[in-house]
Amino acid sequence: MTKGFRRVGVAPTISDVADAAGVSAMTVSRVINRDARVRDETRERVDAAIARLNYIPNPAARVLAGAVRTRIGLVYGNPSSAYLSEVLLGCLAEASRADVQLMLENCVQGYDAAGMVEHLRATHIDGVVLPPPFCDAPDLVDRLLAAGLPIVQLATGAPVDGAFAVTVDDAAAAADMTRTLIAKGHRRIGFIVGAANQTTSTRRLNGYRASLAEAGIPCDDALIAQGDFSYGSGLIAADTLLRLASRPTAIFASNDDMAAAVIATAHRRHLDVPGDVSVCGFDDTPLATTILPTLTTVRQPVADMAQAAVALLAEAARRLRAGRRPEPECRVLPHAIIERQSVAAISQ
Repeated sequence: MTKGFRRVGVAPTISDVADAAGVSAMTVSRVINRDARVRDETRERVDAAIARLNYIPNPAARVLAGAVRTRIGLVYGNPSSAYLSEVLLGCLAEASRADVQLMLENCVQGYDAAGMVEHLRATHIDGVVLPPPFCDAPDLVDRLLAAGLPIVQLATGAPVDGAFAVTVDDAAAAADMTRTLIAKGHRRIGFIVGAANQTTSTRRLNGYRASLAEAGIPCDDALIAQGDFSYGSGLIAADTLLRLASRPTAIFASNDDMAAAVIATAHRRHLDVPGDVSVCGFDDTPLATTILPTLTTVRQPVADMAQAAVALLAEAARRLRAGRRPEPECRVLPHAIIERQSVAAISQ
């Protein structure tokens, strides 16, 4: 068969990929299984041939190379189911693409960090994804690193030495949203802070304050309410802000769940959104487009971040098997302001 071509109308085989890439079938199988013995240049050539031929590996390819499957743990326990679903979608997408086994570990309030680390080690995990709030749990992070397990802090505001991190610039994102509200004429802008134990909460609050200062608007502490990223905390915070004698014309909540709670509270008080009060959130989870009015929010590419986290750990596992130390890195993905129906301009 001519190199680079295959039989028309017949599904490509591992031999077709080998011919197209100029390597052996064994080498193709090793690339499919992420074997560390394959050189990067060869791996890239085989991956390109797989994509070009639209080759779908079969289980025999794994057996041929005696593959060792990478196992990655996802520790979860976020109060926002919408946020967690985005994390899970991203992790599953990359796990499927890279043939990684994803292990889900539910952590409840008051969990034992030492016990969790021992459990993860006993399951022969190759790496761990830590979404909020666990990305900012020093005891868990430090113990995992001390155990020699590669970790990715997902959506943290304070990456630690020795760990991978995938995040956005939360301060810049919150500043951009606050500027958007200011540009629409809002001056009394309420802000609902996220959970006190998460570093992103402080960074988003700092971004809000920075944009107010930039516009010469005094920061009124009465317009800042504490939440914890849960819908219930958003209800309480919204009630506090909307009871003010001089209530805000806009409320910026630190995530979509709390923003949805603000809209519900406003409706309960017979206030129109956005006619009487504009509302915006952070994350752009599916919730943002399922509530009415649809939510103006900061798009944090949560699924893409989770996908990148799994890819980083899969590569780290490959390097460790080859006797090479992975170099931790922090990836900052771009954010965007998504304008929908919940924010309106007001007269100066």
